[in-house]
Amino acid sequence: MKGKSKWTRSLKKELPLHMMLLPGVLLIFIFHYIPLYGIVIAFQDFKVARGLFGPQEWIGFENFSYLFSLPNTWNVIRNTVTIACWKIVLSLIIPIIVALLLNEMVHARYKKVIQTVVYFPHFISWVVLSGIMFGLLSPTTGIVNQILQKLGFESIYFLGDNRYFQGTVITSAIWKEFGYGTIVYLASLTGIDPTLYDAAAIDGAGRLKQTWHVTLPGMRTIIVLMMVLKLGDVLDAGFGQILNLYSPVVYETGDILDTMIYRIGLAGGKFGPSTAAGLLKSLVSSVLISVSYWVAYKFFDYKLF
Repeated sequence: MKGKSKWTRSLKKELPLHMMLLPGVLLIFIFHYIPLYGIVIAFQDFKVARGLFGPQEWIGFENFSYLFSLPNTWNVIRNTVTIACWKIVLSLIIPIIVALLLNEMVHARYKKVIQTVVYFPHFISWVVLSGIMFGLLSPTTGIVNQILQKLGFESIYFLGDNRYFQGTVITSAIWKEFGYGTIVYLASLTGIDPTLYDAAAIDGAGRLKQTWHVTLPGMRTIIVLMMVLKLGDVLDAGFGQILNLYSPVVYETGDILDTMIYRIGLAGGKFGPSTAAGLLKSLVSSVLISVSYWVAYKFFDYKLF
């Protein structure tokens, strides 16, 4: 009875919080779980005219075989992993560095201005930002290439040359999103006890040692959390960004799984292979994020749930 009474009291106390979560849970259930029936298309010779619930021919793993028989599949996987890994690593390191630098600023007004400036690109969609980038990086009229020519260099076709496309994509993605990560890490810095810095200073630690021995350990929890959340994105290189920036000229280094799925499924009408590719991507992401949870608990003693 005591256990039941305790559970009842806890439920009553947390009921408002559960009610606040209910709309979000319902939306996730409706738009993410109910449509999961569609994964059966990966094992069918799907014909649109027959409908999702119509009599479709089951072909087993033939869609998966077809997918890996395409000549560019492994190149697409390599591009996806390369771009995604660089984004994950840099999106962890750069916001931490910027947050540490901003934390050292004395003038609060300048600090707020810089926070606003670096955070603003996060709110711009890739549809808008891609147009800006095409203008800035144009090999003939773009201001970036005009500066390069003034400095004695040749103009570079950043978005039309396989040698530069991946670097351009990675750099622009980090520039757009590092402000969000910076705000998150700055928020974590407010939870560090100021007396720890006083104690470190008394022991003779300078600002660099205080950062290494006090600040970074104090940020460890949020760093691990952000790392865990990002590891599941190894096969997510940024569909919206690349779809708006790439062209057939840079398919060699710019084509990723999501854009290939888009072309095969929506553009080519082959819904079976595209669903198979999406299913494989989801399975790999699920395994990776599960591994990241285990690593966070095993080596950092951090539980997400």
